[in-house]
Amino acid sequence: MLAALTVRDIVLIEAAALEFAPGLNVLTGETGAGKSILLDALGLAAGGRGRAGVRPGATQGSATALFEPPKANPAFALLAEQAIPVEGEVVLRRTIGQDGRTRAFVNDEPVGVALLRDIGSALLEVHGQTDDRGLFDVATHRGLLDTFAGHDALLREVATAFAAFDGARKALAVLKAEAAAAAADAEFIRHAAEELTALDPQEGEEPALASERALLSNAARIAEDVNAAADLLAGDRGAAHAISGALKRLSRMNEEARKAAASAEQALDQAYNAVEEARRELELLQSRLDIEPGQLEKVEDRIHDLRAAARKYGVSTDALQKLAADFRYKRDAIGGGTGQIKQAEAALAAARTVFLAAAAKLSKSRADAAKRLDATVAAELAPLKLGHAKFRVALELLAEDAATAQGLERVAFEVATVEGAAFGSLGKIASGGELARFALALKVALAEASPPAALVFDEVDRGVGGAVADAVGERLQRLAQTTQVLLVTHSPQVAARAERHFRIVRSGDKTKVVLLDDDARLEEVARMLSGAVITDEARAAARRLLTEARTPPAKKRKRA
Repeated sequence: MLAALTVRDIVLIEAAALEFAPGLNVLTGETGAGKSILLDALGLAAGGRGRAGVRPGATQGSATALFEPPKANPAFALLAEQAIPVEGEVVLRRTIGQDGRTRAFVNDEPVGVALLRDIGSALLEVHGQTDDRGLFDVATHRGLLDTFAGHDALLREVATAFAAFDGARKALAVLKAEAAAAAADAEFIRHAAEELTALDPQEGEEPALASERALLSNAARIAEDVNAAADLLAGDRGAAHAISGALKRLSRMNEEARKAAASAEQALDQAYNAVEEARRELELLQSRLDIEPGQLEKVEDRIHDLRAAARKYGVSTDALQKLAADFRYKRDAIGGGTGQIKQAEAALAAARTVFLAAAAKLSKSRADAAKRLDATVAAELAPLKLGHAKFRVALELLAEDAATAQGLERVAFEVATVEGAAFGSLGKIASGGELARFALALKVALAEASPPAALVFDEVDRGVGGAVADAVGERLQRLAQTTQVLLVTHSPQVAARAERHFRIVRSGDKTKVVLLDDDARLEEVARMLSGAVITDEARAAARRLLTEARTPPAKKRKRA
């Protein structure tokens, strides 16, 4: 709900602070007193363009709106996305300078006006002559109809089926695109696949070959050094022979001497084993250096072939193995009739069938809900002096390729305000009073489906009186049982039903806002009934209106 509004130095308002109640809040006052200034200031705080300007003599104006929205309100998600801290209350503030430039704040964090407008739209709906959002934004109509229908499970089923259908469609498109691209250069692809498959490159092969080539190139000199090293280890005068002799001498000592030399004997034993291990490694290296004729040439040829292929295809030698696999894959996809494409086509057909079946159920549920909503809104029009107006929910079937996760139709609320006239969008209603009353009729019909936002009506009772004004007031009071409502009114029948009543008073070049107590409220309703001179008869009529307004709308309908 909208908890409070603070206005400073806006047009004729020097300072005003309003605290609103849950339910129905009304603003009344003489024509020209400045009621619209408050609505403009509220619109300014909520991100609207508005007509609010700075009060003459002031350097800056500001409007601050304090909201206490329910946890389900989408404004919290917007705040979380922007990492703006919030603890239950949401404060929207807008300042405006003499040059018309504005600054926007949410919970004292500076934000862009677009974000302020998005958050404000989630918290507040304004219905009047310039309304182009909320109910009158066709983008909201499908969601409102779905909530009215209450088919959440169907929506989830369709969304899941569409995700599978769209995924299968994209997968097939990728395969076909790859096959088409491959077919366009089929000869090159086949040649590359065959060439690289025959080459059979391995990752890390070139560095290993380069190491082997370096070894083979110096085989003779290396073999000489290795043989000499082996002789030093294993010859008659080699290390192994010397260590073995030392171990034998130690083994012939008596027991006490061997205990004393145990550490030395152990070290010699380890040295002997190490020398033997080194000898065996040298023997293995000798066998590698014992090369076959032409072996070096084979290694060099292999390196040459790998590097030539890498240059040809513009990759490193290590990437040749993966490139060969890629070319084989493209070769297999040539022709469009491969097993992969056939499998993808079968998967798409199955996913399409599931999606269309789910979407058809959703379409039927929407059609049924549209008929119920048509009837519900129609029942509200006549009492609001809109008897010649007609309302309908238009369902436009989309082409299959335009389907979305929300189904197969576009939803739009349409109206014809003159008998025999063609249906058109809600925003084309000419009269501001009709526009506001139509919004009221829709809001009453969609009371459970509308988002949890505060509602503002600008003179919803314009141009009506008597029974019609009473019908407007009754519906506003009924709507206010579930959604906070704020409205500007000239109708005593409507004002009498308010939970909280503010009077807007103009004195000279300043506008003030007064919260009315019970006695002052009686006088204001009497003024609205009789005009400048308040008579006892007007007070009696006002007292009767206020007494009757305390009876809940549901009980009145029951007695009737």
